[in-house]
Amino acid sequence: MILRAFIIIILALNLNSCSGKKKKVIYESQNLISAFDLYEEGMIAFEKNDFFFASKKFSEAELGFSDVEYAAKAAIMSAYSLYGINFYSEALENLERYLKIYPSDKNIIYAHFLTAIIFFEQIDDEKKDIDPVIKAYKKINFFLEKYPNTDYAIDLKFKKDLIENQLAAKEMFVAKYYISIKKWVPAINRLKIIVKKYNNTIFIEEALHRLVEIHYHIGLENEAKEYASILGYNYNSGEWFKQTYKILNKEYKISKKNVSNKSKTDEDKSFFKKIIKMIK
Repeated sequence: MILRAFIIIILALNLNSCSGKKKKVIYESQNLISAFDLYEEGMIAFEKNDFFFASKKFSEAELGFSDVEYAAKAAIMSAYSLYGINFYSEALENLERYLKIYPSDKNIIYAHFLTAIIFFEQIDDEKKDIDPVIKAYKKINFFLEKYPNTDYAIDLKFKKDLIENQLAAKEMFVAKYYISIKKWVPAINRLKIIVKKYNNTIFIEEALHRLVEIHYHIGLENEAKEYASILGYNYNSGEWFKQTYKILNKEYKISKKNVSNKSKTDEDKSFFKKIIKMIK
């Protein structure tokens, strides 16, 4: 009984103690760091290339700003800081959130540009994973259509050319595989994609030549001549043109010398005239 009474007294004292402590808890204002100070800390870290800490401070500053313009600026700086340490997924998440929350912000163009750059920099090997290439291509096209006259567009146009060459390379790789196993229809379809979508790439001449080669091989000479005419009209000084000439004129002997200039030789002009006559 004595032990029981002792335990009850101890519990009672603890409860009173806790109750007493709760009564003493009152709200006291603290000297919180202002959003501007947080942003300044972020900028100092950013300039020192301490991007992880900078991103943290910019995010904290965004939450503290009552002015939407300042909050938006802090948000995009946080995203850029994450990009600076190759935290691509996190940076993209921040940019996506920024675009939803601050659709009228003055830095919206840069946010779209940075998104395109992040997609582009994630391109590794198009033979292994085509998804980053497609995402980068779509985002760059979106940017160039919406903001064609900006300074950022110049850089993205160059990157678009590089991507188109990669996409064309992918199509050519697959087309050659189909050719190797004599699957002519899927090979033709792949080559046509290059002709229609990527005709400014380095693969266009070979694609046209392969189309001539396949159509001639399967007995569709008229179609072969049509593609030969396109190749002859646009690229009649190239080596693929000479290969095409060899298909349609068995007696033609390809010169071993390297033709580096784009001037039309008499022989090239003669062949071009023959092709035009063939398809008329």
